[in-house]
Amino acid sequence: MTQSITAAFPALARLHAAAKQDSQLRFNNLLHPITEALLERAYRALNRKAATGVDEVDWRSYGEQLALNLNDLCHRLHGNRYRPQPVKRVWVPKDNGEQRPIGITSLEDKIVQQALVWVLESIYEHDFLGFSYGFRPNRNQHGALDAVYMAITAKKVSWVLDADIQGFFDHINHDWMMKFLNHRISDPRLLRLIKLTLTAGVVDQGCQSKTVVGTPQGAVVSPLLGNIYLHYALDLWVDQWRHRHARGEAYVVRYADDSVFGFQYRSDGERFLQALGDRLAHFNLQLNMSKTHLIEFGRFAEASRAERGLGKPLTFDFLGFTHICSRRQSDHRFSLRRITIAKRQRRTLSTIKVMLMKSYHERPFIVGGRLKVILQGYFNYYAVPGNQTLLDRFRTAVGRMWIKAMRRRSQRGKAVPWRRFERLIAMFLPRARIVHPYPNQRLRV
Repeated sequence: MTQSITAAFPALARLHAAAKQDSQLRFNNLLHPITEALLERAYRALNRKAATGVDEVDWRSYGEQLALNLNDLCHRLHGNRYRPQPVKRVWVPKDNGEQRPIGITSLEDKIVQQALVWVLESIYEHDFLGFSYGFRPNRNQHGALDAVYMAITAKKVSWVLDADIQGFFDHINHDWMMKFLNHRISDPRLLRLIKLTLTAGVVDQGCQSKTVVGTPQGAVVSPLLGNIYLHYALDLWVDQWRHRHARGEAYVVRYADDSVFGFQYRSDGERFLQALGDRLAHFNLQLNMSKTHLIEFGRFAEASRAERGLGKPLTFDFLGFTHICSRRQSDHRFSLRRITIAKRQRRTLSTIKVMLMKSYHERPFIVGGRLKVILQGYFNYYAVPGNQTLLDRFRTAVGRMWIKAMRRRSQRGKAVPWRRFERLIAMFLPRARIVHPYPNQRLRV
C-alpha cells in the first residue's frame, strides 16, 4: 500500500496491520472499506485519456455527474447488483506484420478494480516475498535489475536461468485462482466480485465470448491477481526449494511472469529447471522454452569456458536490457554490463520514424516537443552505467530521422544542411545522462 492511500483511508491501514500481525487470518468483510470516497479516489487515479470500453463512456463524461454515478455504483456494489461488463478487444499491428490483441475495460469497471487493488494490496503486500518486484507499490523494474546485478556481482552465482512463462495471464486457471484467494479471504461477496470479473467475457468486433481461463486483458486488477497466483504457485515453492534442495547458493528475482534464477552450481540449475517445469504444469502453466535458457554466467564464467575451449559467455535479456559478462578498463576485473536490447531499440526507432513521417508538415517546434518527451522517457529508463554509448547513438539516429522528415517539407527538393538543424536538435533532443547509478553505489549511499 502506498502511504498516501493508507493515510487517507484508515480502514485500509487497519486491514494492512491485521494482515501483518496474523499471516493466517482470513478476512470476511472486505467490501466495507470500498466507500464512495475510495471510489472517487480510484476514479481520479485513472488515465483520463484512455480509450473507451464497450460502454463508450470516457473519463470526462463520467465525471460530469460524478457524485451521482459513484453513489449509484457504491449501492450496486454493496447490494450485489454490480455486474462487470465484457472487455473490448482491439487488434494492433506488431513489427513482424502480425497483430496482437489489447483489452480495453469499461470505465466503471476500472474504478471498481482500482478500489479492489487497494483492498487486496492491504492484505497481500505483507505476504509477498522480497524477490517479487512486479506491479507492487514502491517497487519497479530497476529494483529487480539492481537485485540481479547484486546477485551476479556480489554473490556466488556461476549459472543463470532466465525463465519466461508462456502466455501467463492467458492461462491462469480460475479454479486455482479462487483457491489461492480463499487462503486469505472468506468474504463471499468479494470472492463473487472477483469471479465475475474473471468471467466477464470479451467483445471482439461485435461478437461476445465467454472467458473460461486467464485474467481480463488490460484490466487494472490483472497484475495483482497474477502476483497472487504466482505467490502460491511459484514463489513459496521456489523459496523452499532453494533452502531444502540446492547444494550451493541460489537466488531468484521475479518481475511478473519473467524471472531470473542464479545458481552456484550447474547441477542445481539443471535440477531446478526440471522441477520448475513440473511445478508450473500442476497449475496449468508452462515455460516458454524459446525464451528460457540456463547459461554459464558470472565472475568466473569467462575463465571456466576458456579452460574448456569454449567462447565468451552467453548473454541473457531481462526487463529491456541485455546482460553481458564484461571487464572494467581500469583494472580488468569482472563487470556486469547492461545495454538496451537491440530489438527494443530498433522498435522504438521504427515507431519514431512513423510518427515523423506522419507529422513532417507540422511546425518543427511541435514535433520537437513530442520528440523531447519520447527521448526523455527513453533515457529515464535505459540510462544505466555502461549503456551511454548506445544512448548517444540512439539520439543521433533520431536526429537524422528528424532531418530527413523535415527535408520532405521542401517542395523544391533542395537539401537542407545539418547546421540549420543543430539549434533544433540542441533545443529539443536531450542528451543522455546516467539516471540509475551502479546498484552497489546507490545501496551504499
